[in-house]
Amino acid sequence: MIVGIIGLGLIGGSMALDLKRRGFAATVLGVENDPVHAAAAGKMELVDEVVPMEECLDRSDIVVLAVPVGTAVKMLPGILDRFQTGGGSKIVLDTCSTKGRICRQVRYHPLRSRYVATHPMAGTEYSGPWAAMTGLFDGRACIFADSEESDPQALAAVERLYDVLNMRPIYMNADNHDVHTAYVSHISHVTSFALALTVLDKERDEKHIFDLASGGFSSTVRLAKSNADMWVPILTQNRDNVLQVIDTYIEKMNQFRKAIAEGDEARIRTLIDQANRIKKILR
Repeated sequence: MIVGIIGLGLIGGSMALDLKRRGFAATVLGVENDPVHAAAAGKMELVDEVVPMEECLDRSDIVVLAVPVGTAVKMLPGILDRFQTGGGSKIVLDTCSTKGRICRQVRYHPLRSRYVATHPMAGTEYSGPWAAMTGLFDGRACIFADSEESDPQALAAVERLYDVLNMRPIYMNADNHDVHTAYVSHISHVTSFALALTVLDKERDEKHIFDLASGGFSSTVRLAKSNADMWVPILTQNRDNVLQVIDTYIEKMNQFRKAIAEGDEARIRTLIDQANRIKKILR
């Protein structure tokens, strides 16, 4: 098996490491447009070879599209076009955090069935080949979106790939995926960005504010370190769902604000007790 990975950042690089080390791929080819990242990936031996895009598509049995979703939407049709000239037996999957638009982009492509839409729910706030690590995906969930649109053989191959990465498969349609990730992932990043901006504004006047920051602040604002190149297209492509979640979040913040402003300790306690129910879900 030859696996080609387009985009050698946190997700692509980590996938390359484990697919090779765990025996799924005999050879891992990498494509990376950033020359600094490409050189780093080569020196770090994330992949066996860093090659041009066309060579990667021609040589690989499975191609992993691990680039920001805005770029992936543009690239995927051309990848499937290239597969047509090779007989249509190759497989391409993406790892993007939104699925609706990218699935619609190739819905009527003649080789749509050779595409498997996935979202491995794993990551950190770091980016680039230096962030790649082994074991990143272990025990995490992987979403398969619109899997009924994929050829059974292609789907089975990608299921095996994620099984090697020790991921749990979950199946849903693309639009439902985007709703759910808006609630459990995208809003977390927006609130982290907003909190970081709030504290940075305050820090202009109070130079010691970061000296007082505890572990709670660090964990809450950790996601604010995430790369804008990845998150701008995610938030814009999933705009309607993200806006709905932001509106609900603001509503809850206003409930806290009103209770605090009125000194309503009973109401504050009720809100906190209601929030504590999350313990039953997240253990």
